[in-house]
Amino acid sequence: MVMDARSGEVLHSRNADTRLHPASLTKMMTLYIAFEAVQRGEISMDTKVLISRKAAAEPPSKIGLKPGQRIELRYLVRAAAVKSANDAATAIGEAISGSEAAFARRMNRTAKALGMTRTTFKNAHGLTEEGHLSTARDMTNMGRRLFYDYPQYYNIFSRQSTDAGIRKVNNTNRRMLQSYKGADGIKTGYTRAAGFNLVASAERGNERIIATVFGGQSTPSRNARVAELLDMGFSRAPTQVAVRKPDAPVYSTNAGSSGKTIRTATAVKRSLRPQARPNVPKATDPVMLALRESIQEAVQQASSDIAQDTVTKPRARPREIVMANATPEATRAITSQIVTRVSTSGNRHWGINIGQYRSRHEAESILLRTALAETNALDGSLRKVVRKQAGYDANFLGMTKDSAAMACRRLEARQIGCKVLGPA
Repeated sequence: MVMDARSGEVLHSRNADTRLHPASLTKMMTLYIAFEAVQRGEISMDTKVLISRKAAAEPPSKIGLKPGQRIELRYLVRAAAVKSANDAATAIGEAISGSEAAFARRMNRTAKALGMTRTTFKNAHGLTEEGHLSTARDMTNMGRRLFYDYPQYYNIFSRQSTDAGIRKVNNTNRRMLQSYKGADGIKTGYTRAAGFNLVASAERGNERIIATVFGGQSTPSRNARVAELLDMGFSRAPTQVAVRKPDAPVYSTNAGSSGKTIRTATAVKRSLRPQARPNVPKATDPVMLALRESIQEAVQQASSDIAQDTVTKPRARPREIVMANATPEATRAITSQIVTRVSTSGNRHWGINIGQYRSRHEAESILLRTALAETNALDGSLRKVVRKQAGYDANFLGMTKDSAAMACRRLEARQIGCKVLGPA
């Protein structure tokens, strides 16, 4: 496919809607979401990402990340964009969404919002996987999106080499960058199943053309074909044309089973009243009023904190756990019973502390607001308030070491103080 990037007009296409293996063209979406997450404050380029065993074990191309290593996100972005490193791409996905599977769901949501109607992602790197498919049209539009939506990062794709933190890496597209006048990116891709793929962009004067080829036989033949297509584009494109930047992506407000949803309004509209616990005396009116006010305050604060943020649908409350009408003494007993059921399987002996507060009520409110604001990172953890001489500690417990570390990183990105708690 050949496109005038300024207007989005298609100048030439052949089999542009055939679903094929995109290979590392996939990383354009991975990087698009990384730039989006930085812009939205979910993470920063300075965030030190903890490398998992899964990320480190990805097959080449890679930069050689090690399990347990910490490396700034900016270096992972460079490695994925320039070196096309699979280990870096997986690490980016895990840092943003907690797991590659969750990140793939976000990739698909984003693809839908960008109008990539015939693309399905299964992973962050593009290695061959059943159902992981795209088209020349969708990937051409993806390249245009990177240029117009995040121009401040686009120069990364034109670097013939770059510092990736642990070593210097060369651009997989450097031959095209060196040989074609005006070429300044953007992404190569190769697997046996896909062949040699390339989305390339070039600028001459005030004209910018994007060309995409799937299934090339070799790097030289692919580059030659892309050069022909770019030449065709420059010959057909008008010299003067109005620039029509793509519209901002529109994300669905229905989370369904597709993963995290970016919402414009997140306040809870309706909550079913739970069954009362049998044989427990009714609480006094002041106690019930305080409980209602606490919950409403926490929900309202969370709605303010996470407006326009990425959230997942929380799990349903287990049937055996209910909020009952209770005296203060009974309430404390129930709270103690719940929080002491910390899982000891899967090495879930870790937790995090988000501060010490003057009252139990304040600590519980902070825990609830934080849980609502960061549902993905804190999913499955248990809230517990611990009384100390100086005040009340607000803790999340029942986490693995990695999930606790990741949760702290995400909370710190929100300017929420956090400390990892090791096994007692």
